[in-house]
Amino acid sequence: MHKILKISSLLTLSLSSSAIFAADADIAALEQAARNEGKLYSVGMPDSWANWKDTWQDLGNQYGLKHQDTDMSSAQEIAKFAAEKDNATADIGDVGAAFGPIALRQGVTQAYKPTTWEQIPDWAKDQDGHWMLGYTGTIAFIVNNELIHKAPASWQDLLDGDYQVTVGDVGVAAQANSAVLAAAFALGGDESNIKPALDLFAKLAKQGRLSPVDPNIANLEKGEVEMAILWDFNALNYRDQIDPKRFSVLIPSDGSLISGYTTIINKYAKHPNAAKLAREYILSDAGQVNLARGYARPIRSQVTLPEDVKAKLLPEDMYAIARPISDHDEWEKSTRTLSRQWQSAVLIHQKR
Repeated sequence: MHKILKISSLLTLSLSSSAIFAADADIAALEQAARNEGKLYSVGMPDSWANWKDTWQDLGNQYGLKHQDTDMSSAQEIAKFAAEKDNATADIGDVGAAFGPIALRQGVTQAYKPTTWEQIPDWAKDQDGHWMLGYTGTIAFIVNNELIHKAPASWQDLLDGDYQVTVGDVGVAAQANSAVLAAAFALGGDESNIKPALDLFAKLAKQGRLSPVDPNIANLEKGEVEMAILWDFNALNYRDQIDPKRFSVLIPSDGSLISGYTTIINKYAKHPNAAKLAREYILSDAGQVNLARGYARPIRSQVTLPEDVKAKLLPEDMYAIARPISDHDEWEKSTRTLSRQWQSAVLIHQKR
């Protein structure tokens, strides 16, 4: 059941841990409360990531919200919320799925269930509405066809080449951490056992084939990345921005991780209504299509994508073997020690 909220309560919007559940009749009141605030400050939601640009434009055009973003990693977002508390300079952030439970445990979020709540899969949300995935990402390979003539189709194939493999900042970035879990899934591990993945990357490091280069679009364009392990939406976006013929993007055939990113609303937000309205919009049909235009697959399967948007995405059959996190608690424990494990099991073999 939706909890029916009076306009007065929408204007104050409790900061307690109990879930606030929007009803359709109350959206107009939420919109007005957000308009009164007039501003929205986000972190980790830059224009270029998953096409946030269109969502910020829509929120500005439709509701008069002035927006500003500061880009940062998932861990940095949570640390910012915790450090600033009542002096908050951010209202909402977007963090990797594994960081949603961490933010909740640290007590820096407030709950809000959008009207589309029931259409979000159970595996992709906190039961009280503190976090919920807005879009999915699946770990993919992006390969520079000019530098690699035989593209790897699987994790096992990575060991058979002589090219540099780029994975990013493991232990810090959600994308890089998820790459490790995806490899673990494919090689017989799970959320509590990432050793198969660490063994794989250790072998690459011993061969001198684990690249320290950041897998960003600038380095891809300059030819400094031979192949990288990225979210599918980032890989497809980078490919199309640079040159679709130069790069191949694929989901590894022996397994991958389907996860995604969740909004977290700052418990101490100065513009809580604007933040809640942003979450409401992100999970609406229009917001989900915006994300898909940025190559991010909507979390709501009920959304009908325009044909031109569907054509930008990878074929459905590539995703058949990808699977979601089934044990968030165990993965959260693993991520807590991942930086140390990566250093001791992988980077120790890195050739200088």
